[in-house]
Amino acid sequence: MPFPRPSDQPRPEYPRPQFVREAWLNLNGEWQFEIDRSDTGLERGLRERELADRIVVPFCPESALSGIGETDFLEAVWYRRTVTVPDTWTDARVLLHFGAVDHDTTVWADGVEVARHRGGFTPFTADLGEVAVAGREMTIVVRARDSRHGVQARGKQATWYANSHCHYTRTTGIWQTVWLEPVPRAAALRRPRITPDLASGSFHLELPLTANLPGHRVRATLSDGQGVVLTAETRADLDLAPRLVLTVPAGRLRPWSPADPHLYDLGLQLLDSDGQIVDAADSYAGLRSVSVQGRRLLLNGEPVFQRLVLDQGYYPDGLMTAPTDADLVRDIELGLRAGFNGARLHQKVFEERFLHHADRLGYLVWGEFGDWGCEMGARDDNQRPDASYVTQWLEAVERDYSHPSIVGWCPLNETYQPLHDRITQLDDVTRAMFLATKQADATRPVVDASGYAHRVMETDVYDSHCYEQDPAAFAKTMSGLSEDRPYVNTAPDGRPWSVPYRGQPYFCSEFGGIWWDPEAAAAAGDQRDASWGYGERPHTEEEFADRFAGLTGVLLDDPDMFGYCYTQLTDVFQERNGVYRFDRSDKLDVERLHRAQTRPAAYEGTP
Repeated sequence: MPFPRPSDQPRPEYPRPQFVREAWLNLNGEWQFEIDRSDTGLERGLRERELADRIVVPFCPESALSGIGETDFLEAVWYRRTVTVPDTWTDARVLLHFGAVDHDTTVWADGVEVARHRGGFTPFTADLGEVAVAGREMTIVVRARDSRHGVQARGKQATWYANSHCHYTRTTGIWQTVWLEPVPRAAALRRPRITPDLASGSFHLELPLTANLPGHRVRATLSDGQGVVLTAETRADLDLAPRLVLTVPAGRLRPWSPADPHLYDLGLQLLDSDGQIVDAADSYAGLRSVSVQGRRLLLNGEPVFQRLVLDQGYYPDGLMTAPTDADLVRDIELGLRAGFNGARLHQKVFEERFLHHADRLGYLVWGEFGDWGCEMGARDDNQRPDASYVTQWLEAVERDYSHPSIVGWCPLNETYQPLHDRITQLDDVTRAMFLATKQADATRPVVDASGYAHRVMETDVYDSHCYEQDPAAFAKTMSGLSEDRPYVNTAPDGRPWSVPYRGQPYFCSEFGGIWWDPEAAAAAGDQRDASWGYGERPHTEEEFADRFAGLTGVLLDDPDMFGYCYTQLTDVFQERNGVYRFDRSDKLDVERLHRAQTRPAAYEGTP
């Protein structure tokens, strides 16, 4: 494919929409590139020499949009690019940001190692120190290692050659935006933490700084469509993370909700002892609350039934990277069009701009980690996530903490291991991720593991996955919640995977997955290698719609069920159980689905 010119740079939009500085330099576009199949590139001099191929960043080499399209295993890959630091960035410290690189990354600038990072889903930053000089060229070299062996948080990436079942084409190397940013050398703002406090009509701001200097102050200005709501400031020379409370006057108070996703603009400034602006950034905030009352999970104190859809965030030509920012918006709009009011962002930490659009459009989100990849095969000790899981998950929570659309956290998915009298590595890491999430964010509920192995007694939310396709049988399976006997996933032999249910808010967080593939509907025999879904494939679209209405109706009619998550928004490769095709085109009457699930839910009528 032809490589893009600067005028049609891929993914040109600002990648960090809740902490926006005016000056930045997008490094997406053509980079030198070379595959290093045996990971011997350092010894062979790839760090020092020109590389053999070209790639379009931020698309991974397995994707068509990268210009490479190599889907075999890539043990390591190398990138190289020369960039001129803008001559206006004098007296600045230059930061090199990576949105996500899969999986173990080392970065050099002019031969100096400036960063190491493990984890394929979370951002990291290299401080270029004295290497970056305004007006001068520098050479950036990146090596990404991505072994298929051993424990590694991969999400849905296949560890065998071909796509099959619910595992898909791999992503190696850079797959989100790369960019440069100048910040003041002496002291600068770090990313803020914005905590809404609906009860008092306030926002609590933490404004971390790189350093404290005598006489410095921080200032925050909250605005809405009518103009400035209020301004507050405090000393910045005493605390490494100064705090401000912004209390919104009653006449300007407007909570964020799916029905009214109101966002306030937030201007942040660091001032010196003379009152001059040293550093500044723009942000935004939504004022909403999430609370628990018995089995009820409330939004702004109200029982809003969560009609969620499973969204895996894959694209035919970009894989885990959306081809354009508009594609992120379209996926949310497709969900809303079908009657969903939110999504589980499944087995992947999505690009932050997706969350930005969810904030704008009032789309409820459960943030999740791509934890699959810790299967070791040992009997009764078969899953062994390591410390890197906790590290990466904390990076994800820190990045996304301030987005109002996120109403819950899900660090693990479908972990499975029998409960017995030994504490296993899965027990340790499940508890570590739960506790780490609660320490990082006390304002949102956490489900310790979605479906299957609940191993934390005090988990805020309890759930199950059930792909029963007969609505009557599904209703019987899900019928015990009112008596504190909800459906709980167990091992195939009936042994328990989970600690007992203790009356928490409960939802069926995966169900449906109805296999509907009109193009293959007339094919005879088992087509699961090329087309599959859950249960028997409907013979007609009418049968699909009736089954969808029946399954969703079971959960909509349960006054103790706070929501559900239907599998899934789109087909993904051979998995043909989406509401839309993989290319996002229609394959059924989604308006009928909208009517089926937007009727009143019994939960929303409970006192």
